[in-house]
Amino acid sequence: MEAVLFDFHGTLAQVEEPREWVLAAAAACGVELDRVRATALADRLLTAGRAGGPLPARVPPRLAELWADRDLYPHAHRGAYTGLAETVDAGIEGFADALYERLLIPEGWVPYPDTEPVLGALREAGVKVAVVSNIGFDLRPLFAAWKLDGLVDAWALSYEVGRCKPDPGIFLRACGMLGVDPERTLMVGDTPADAGAVRAGCGVLVLPCADPGRSNGLGAVLDLALRN
Repeated sequence: MEAVLFDFHGTLAQVEEPREWVLAAAAACGVELDRVRATALADRLLTAGRAGGPLPARVPPRLAELWADRDLYPHAHRGAYTGLAETVDAGIEGFADALYERLLIPEGWVPYPDTEPVLGALREAGVKVAVVSNIGFDLRPLFAAWKLDGLVDAWALSYEVGRCKPDPGIFLRACGMLGVDPERTLMVGDTPADAGAVRAGCGVLVLPCADPGRSNGLGAVLDLALRN
């Protein structure tokens, strides 16, 4: 393998635990929640739809267009997820925006334990790396804060390239950025959308999505990418 393409959420990092997400967002609004209320709010917000979490149980008609475009335009991504959060009445001014802001800072995410060692081993072996993500905001500041940005050679982010997985175009764009042949490239992700890389000619490894801080089997990448 000459290169490995990685999905972001559920593959390299996971969003923070839901209750901690709610507590931190409330604190940013100047409100201290007890843990029981925070847990109840988190459950309702997960049902409504959390970025990096489960898909919403229902998308209100007024948000349908934003939802459809959420991974293509930053304003649509923010509008869709703050709109979904606003369907849950928390009684806290500015709460929906504070919840969204947690997505944009490194503290709102937890890299998987194997992320740094795997990326480092690939760099040492001369294997190129790209992050390929359906996302509506820039991931580079997160990786810079985690000191992982030097281990990524290219970024194929849907809102920048105008394509979303499983469209083979986003995988081909990533391969083009790296200057590698798709047939010599492995795509690693955790959803059927990531497996769309097969249509671009890439090999695919689909991993289980694990909770924050738990191993998700990312080390298997090295067995595939570095074997003779």
